[in-house]
Amino acid sequence: MPAEQGPAVDEAIRSRLALVLDVDDLVVAVRLARDLRPWFGVAKVGLELYSAAGPDAIASLADLGYDVFIDLKLFDIPTTVGKASRVLGSIGARYLTMHARGDADMLRAGVEGLREGASLAGLPDPYPLAVTVLTSDGGAPPHILPFRVALAAETDCGGIVCAAADLVEARQIAPRLLKVVPGIRPTGTDLHDQARSATPREAIGAGADLLVIGRAVTQADDPAAAAQAITDEIAEFEAEHQG
Repeated sequence: MPAEQGPAVDEAIRSRLALVLDVDDLVVAVRLARDLRPWFGVAKVGLELYSAAGPDAIASLADLGYDVFIDLKLFDIPTTVGKASRVLGSIGARYLTMHARGDADMLRAGVEGLREGASLAGLPDPYPLAVTVLTSDGGAPPHILPFRVALAAETDCGGIVCAAADLVEARQIAPRLLKVVPGIRPTGTDLHDQARSATPREAIGAGADLLVIGRAVTQADDPAAAAQAITDEIAEFEAEHQG
């Protein structure tokens, strides 16, 4: 369904949904992004698409009106992370992930580089995101999450990436950080490789700010219907909890 013919979706909901474009062809990615634009305000570019198309992926998705989420989980020496982040900020990355396995110097370099790049390009202040514990990792020791959330706050990250199950603890440690939650799977859909998944209702109820959604929509028999069901579920939850 072309974006111009899509249904009316509350912008407050659409801005909280990130579409995962895990494909190796920019043409395919743009087609998916265009068709699903009525339901998603953010488009996520991971290693696969970035390896195939590089900065062209950012420009193409920004042209469609998306905020672009670059998910490269940067993890290197501070100088390298800082310079790479500066470049990505300057070409339009609104969100950028860095792995919180790195130390404070690395995260701080990434934060400063990303914001500097965006500022020099006249772009809005971006969100450097610290990846805490992967949603595919069901065996991380319990001390890892609080340490990495605290590190993200200490280094002035804009937000963190964590599983829905970690949100309560994360909010207690760093309530002001943006909470980005991958592994979103509507009830009855395949969990794929997500060991710690959650439904949209569960994630929003636990305090997620941005839901990252991929195969549950992109590999559905009817992607538009799957996307609509997710927005309906969120809208229903929020209507139930108004006030």
